[in-house]
Order: sequence, then C-alpha cells, then structure tokens
Amino acid sequence: MSDSNEKKTPVAEIGTAEATTDDLGSSFNSKRWLSSFTADKPTPVLQKHGNGGNSMDDGLFVDYDFPMGDMILQPAIEWRRPKDICPSAQFIVDGATRMDVCQGVLNDCWFLSAVASLSLYRPLLERVVPNGQSFQEGYNGSFYFQFWQYGEWEKVKVDDLLPTQKGKLIYLCSSEKREFWSALLEKAYAKLKGGYRALNMGFPHEAMVDMTGGITEVLTVASLPKDLAAFLKPILAKGALINCANCQGPLEQRNEFGILFRHAYSVTGLEHVKTKYETVELVRVHNPWGKMEWEGPWSDMNGPEWSHVREEEQKRLDRVQKEDGEFWMAVSDFRQNFESMEVCHLSEETLSEPGATQRPWNCTMHHGSWVPHISAGGSPKGGWFWQNPQFHLTLLEEDDDPSDPELTCSFLVALMQKHQRLRGVHLGIGLDIYKAASECSYLSSLDLSLRRPLISTQGYAQRTEVVIRGRLAPGHYVIIPSTADTNQQGEFILRVLTEKGNNATPAEKPGTEVNSPTQISLLRPSFPHLLALPSPEATRQLFKKHRNMKGECRPLELLNLLTEAIKGGVLAGSEKKLVLEHCKSFVVLTDNKSQLLEYPEVSPALKAAGMGVDDFVLELIGLRYTEPDMTISYPGFLYLLMKLDSMIHKFEAYDIVGMGTISVSYRQWLHMTMYN
Repeated sequence: MSDSNEKKTPVAEIGTAEATTDDLGSSFNSKRWLSSFTADKPTPVLQKHGNGGNSMDDGLFVDYDFPMGDMILQPAIEWRRPKDICPSAQFIVDGATRMDVCQGVLNDCWFLSAVASLSLYRPLLERVVPNGQSFQEGYNGSFYFQFWQYGEWEKVKVDDLLPTQKGKLIYLCSSEKREFWSALLEKAYAKLKGGYRALNMGFPHEAMVDMTGGITEVLTVASLPKDLAAFLKPILAKGALINCANCQGPLEQRNEFGILFRHAYSVTGLEHVKTKYETVELVRVHNPWGKMEWEGPWSDMNGPEWSHVREEEQKRLDRVQKEDGEFWMAVSDFRQNFESMEVCHLSEETLSEPGATQRPWNCTMHHGSWVPHISAGGSPKGGWFWQNPQFHLTLLEEDDDPSDPELTCSFLVALMQKHQRLRGVHLGIGLDIYKAASECSYLSSLDLSLRRPLISTQGYAQRTEVVIRGRLAPGHYVIIPSTADTNQQGEFILRVLTEKGNNATPAEKPGTEVNSPTQISLLRPSFPHLLALPSPEATRQLFKKHRNMKGECRPLELLNLLTEAIKGGVLAGSEKKLVLEHCKSFVVLTDNKSQLLEYPEVSPALKAAGMGVDDFVLELIGLRYTEPDMTISYPGFLYLLMKLDSMIHKFEAYDIVGMGTISVSYRQWLHMTMYN
C-alpha cells in the first residue's frame, strides 16, 4: 500500500476525457492559492467563520497537494470544514448505506452509482472507507481513503475542507445532513483523478474497478439472454456490482416513464415477489440523485400493483412509499428502459468476507510488458505476433450448471494497460485465446499459423481495460495479449477469473524451473527462423556440395547453397529475393572478428555460463545491454556476466538461511546498487 502524499502513482482513467495540469490546475497553483489563506491575504473565496477567522487558520490539516483547478477563480465557492457546516457533524451516522449518496452539481453520477453499489457490501466499503475516523477523538482535519491502482491499494489523504455555496455542499452529500463520509470520499477520489473537474462525465466501471479491484465488463442489454432474470441472478449471487444506463436520448432528460438518459443507475437487487394472483420478478434500482424515480408499473409512489402485495412481503423487500431514489420495476420493463449494463465481478480476494450467496471467482494476476523488438509483436495480421507474451490457462473442472449440456468451464480474462494517462499514450489492446499444443506448452510462429483463436476481443480498443467472457471445454489454452501495432511499448496487468478448481497456473518453459504455484508464467515462443533451417546433417552435405577448392563458401558459393536450402524448406519461393549482394554482406559479417551476440543467443550463452535467468530478466538485459540492432558485443557480454555474478553473490551473502528472500536496510540497498 502506498500513500499518495508520499509517492505519485500514475493514475488510469477509463472512458472519460483526459485532463491535464493546464486545465485542472497543478499542485503548485493549489499551494500558492491555499498559502494565501494561511497568510490571510485577500482572496475571492476566503471563508470567514462567525468569529472572523477562516477555516484555514484553525491549525488543522490543510492538503496543499489537492488540485484546485479553475475553482480558484469562482468567488461564490466557500471552503468549509464539516463542523462549520453542521455543528453536530459526524463521519458516519447509523452505518454507511446507499441512501447516503446524493448527487450535487457535478456530472459524476457514474462515480456515485458505483459508491451506492459498493455500500451494499460492508467489507468492500470498509476497505475504501476505513473505520475509526471521526470528527471527535483524534480529529486533526484529515481523513484518508483507499483505492485500487494496478494491483495495489493506494492510500489517499485529504483535508476536510469542502466546497459550499450559501452554507450548503455543492457536490455529493448525504440525505442525513450530519453525515459527511460520502462527501469526503468524493474529494479523495477527485484528488486521485486530478481534481473535481476530472469527475465530470465518466463510466461507472472506472470507479468500480478503482474501489474494488474487480473486473468490469460492459454489456448491451439487448444482447443478453431472453431470460434476463436467470442471467442476473447468479451474477448478483456472486456479489457482483451492477450499473445500468439508457443512452437513447439527450443528457439527463427523461423518457416517458421518468428514466433519465445518459445517467448511471445502480442495480441493487432481484426478487421473486408474490402477489394475490401470481409471482413476478422485480429488479431493484437506485438513482444516485436520491429522487426522480421510475413512474411506470410497480413505481413506489403510484404503482397500483403494490396493492396486490401483502404488507409482510413488502416489508421483506424493504419497500417504502417515498421518493428516495430507489424503486422496483419488472424485469421486462428493465429490458425496455435500460440499454447498457456494467458488471463488476469480484474475486475471493476482493470479496473476502460473507457478502455473496455463492462462491465468487478465483483470480490470478500477472504484470507484464510489451518491449519493442523483444515482446511487442503487434496483431496477428503481422509477421511478429509470436513475439507477444503468452500465458497458459488450464481448465479442468466444468461448471455446476444444469442448463449447460456441453459441460464447459466459465472464465473471464481482463487486460489492463498501465499508466496510459501519465504517458499520454492510449494503446489499442486486444486478447486472443488459442488451444494449446500440449500441457504447459507455448505456441511458435508455425503453431499460430496453423491455428485460429477460439475467443478474441474482435479487434483492438483504446481503452484502459478489455475483457473477454468465455466458456470452453476442459483443457489447456494459451492467452496472448497484444497491441494493435508492432513494437509499441507498454506495461499491462493480465487477470484471469475462473470458477471452482480451475485456474491460470504456471506453465514451465523448456529449460526453466517454475518455483511459484500462484503466478502465471510468462511464455516465450521458440524463434521461428529455426523452422526454416535444414538439419545439421543436411547442412553439412550442402556445404560439401557447394564449397570451393579451398573448402570455403565465398559469396557466390553461399548464394547457391542458400538457394538450394530455401527451395527445399518452409520458405520455398522466397529464394527468388536472394541476391549476390546479400551473400557478400553475410560473408563480411562472418569475417568480422568483433563477434557480436544476437539477442536470441543471450539466454543460451548465459545458461552455458551457468547463469539461468527468467524472461523478465532477459527483457531487462535487452533494454539495458543491447545495441539498437539488438546485439551485444563480447566485451558487453563479459560485463553482463560480471554484473550478474556480482549481484547473485551479493544476494546469497544476505540470504544466509537460503529462504530465497532477503531484507536489507536503506544503507545496504544503496551500497549494493550504487557501488556495484
């Protein structure tokens, strides 16, 4: 876990316009503006207390790193602490619930609907909003929250100065006027994203990922199974968070039944409701505005259908006849009035306490990268797709689904690109899943040329995360994450959700020992040019046939030799492109005494020297020690050997008990890294 005040972690944004420090305001501007308060200089937004002081002269914590943006220039905004808004202010009153989320003037219903869904599961909410914070004991004007960023939970600390007009909060607030946890959570999320203005417009799945670490897929309601209730029931039973929207009209205008267009709602329940005449399936939906509900059949305020439901049944549903933003509607009406759904799937790690009626997903996560000329092979349409990282997926135990006659295994695969907002680069990313040649195998260029993907993302999307939902028969498969173009550099997280005993397990690369049973192993294909080479015996016969009187192959002899070799191999036909000038260059290279190592030769050379390294270290070697043409000189290779040998011996010196892990002090770390 990290603290955003101590380390600036790159932040991902999904589906929303990017905001730069120019239009949001840098931390320097925030510091300069806030310092004007503490210096008691005139400012258009200075908030005075009744006693003549101001909220920033009270000795409490002030967050100088909060990005103020153009709010500096809005004189009508007054920044107040909760106790200055309500003398009896509380952090949480009678527990944090979905009814504590009421939207203000920001267009951040996408964020608020995610918060409302999150509040249904206390363990999830308490991870984001830690317990033990209040305006009484230990209060110093600061509060902290936690958000999931690229596999880790990041701590975000903010002050409790909130923007107000005429003494009232202008952004998120609670229906309970004394309660402020939700307003402070919104401020912390705004800090993470770059300021309040950065929260204007977005998609709920962005906030749900940041607050749960789950995997979110975007679905079109029209494409879902006809029996929508049967589709929703197991998803909700596993603790998934669901948001929905209707995008068929102008922004936040209403349709004939009161549903707002381009506005995010939360799906909070699904029930079979008994009436006097029949049993109906109803969906419970929440509007983060806290008002403006569904006005069709089963509406809270004037739905005659409720008169046929016994009072005990209505109590079981917690149904109340008032406009509080929450309402029930028939599943058929839900399909007709909502166009899209965003489902955030949770794993056993993210939903660690009871909150789901069924066992949630198992999750395996791996960090990887696309390195130009090494592991950035681009799309399957190019000739270097085999260079991309490969991951082995094992599905052994089929689902317990009586409706599935084929006995398949369900899974989700999510590919998230990292730090694209900081880098200003949005790569087109995609996923392909192939049948494996054998258990724990990786696919070569020839293997891929003979196969078609079983499941893919059908193209490339410039999104932070793409997700594949699939069902396959038990067996072994290979997942290949890729970018739209060759040699695009980037980092990614690959997450695989599976049911029951299935998992994405390490696959042993030939010649590599796999020690960890919990991480996915990065796979590298063999180098495809080896497929075009004749056998060693055939090579000797070709050499004997074409060598000159001195027993050598000069350019002309080499041209004849290669022409015959290529004609009889998998590259037949390409010998027509071979010319004498090429062979002259080959001969010059073989006569060169500098003796360079090609990058593919580094791993075998290290193994011959008794130093086996994994693919991650090989990528680092490719970035650090190779020339632009991906070669390493012999002197450079010798230096690499010395460096590796030195660092290995250093590690072994600290790993006294042979546990494979070490703990070093700050001084020891600097000595190892700076001196060696």
